Amino acid sequence: MKVLVLGAGGIGGYFGGRLAEKGVDVTFLVRERRYKQLTERGLRIQSIHGDFHLEQPQLIKAGEESSPFDVVLLSNKAYHLAESIQDIAPYVGEQTVVIPLLNGIAHMELLWERFGKERVLGGLCFIETTLNADGDVVQTSAMHETVFGEWEGGTSERVERIADAFSGINGSMRASANIQRDAWQKYLFITTMSGITTLMNSAVGPIRDSLYGVELTRQLAEECALVIRALEAPIRADIIDKQMETFQNQGAAMKSSMLRDMEKGLSVEGDHLQGYLLGHAEKLGLSTPLLKVVYNNLKVYEQKRSAGK
Repeated sequence: MKVLVLGAGGIGGYFGGRLAEKGVDVTFLVRERRYKQLTERGLRIQSIHGDFHLEQPQLIKAGEESSPFDVVLLSNKAYHLAESIQDIAPYVGEQTVVIPLLNGIAHMELLWERFGKERVLGGLCFIETTLNADGDVVQTSAMHETVFGEWEGGTSERVERIADAFSGINGSMRASANIQRDAWQKYLFITTMSGITTLMNSAVGPIRDSLYGVELTRQLAEECALVIRALEAPIRADIIDKQMETFQNQGAAMKSSMLRDMEKGLSVEGDHLQGYLLGHAEKLGLSTPLLKVVYNNLKVYEQKRSAGK
């Protein structure tokens, strides 16, 4: 099975690297700077689950010729989606399956429009990872899992074939019979966690230990869930309790990837995550005051970043 991984950052570099470590035929589609970095240093993973060094990863740059791939893994940020779709298009054939690992839901419509529903699976991942100053993948969370499946539910021959090819890696890349529910519930969790950590400019521990931290985190989760349920998305009735339990059990130093991006002065996915729900809330006449504060905080950050402050 030939796999194309768009990007070799924290997520693409990690899961693509773990697949290559197993012996899967993996190629990374990267930009010039990352191409040079990986050519010189190789792909290096520093992980609590074990380090790995791929000395000569297979690399291509956008526009280089190649036959279609069996699977394309999208690991880009949402604000690069339009450009990413253009980059992978030449490598998507009649039998290619696209698996997005982006946060949120809004990207699904764009992928369906470009490649057709029949070529796009649902997908998501659970991992805490980043690149260090040398471009090495640093992975620090107990969870390092990718989940994928047919958007309408159930299983299929192609999903089982991919799951078999992805099995046995150092980590987990597994199929789900209910990926739509999984994706919406992950969306709820990441929107809450990225929202509260960026609003408080803090890792989980100090928020949890503060006077109103747990209460405000739950309020944000409930506001997000209110919108998601109004959209008739298939989330569990007890999902808030389950996710607050997860929040209580997080390591004190845990930070959302959005907060890590802010600390590095990078772009954030506020429009794709909080903004998408807030837009629907306003159309539906739903009250989401804390979600509005979270989103406004992200927009202020973007203004200051654009102004170089």
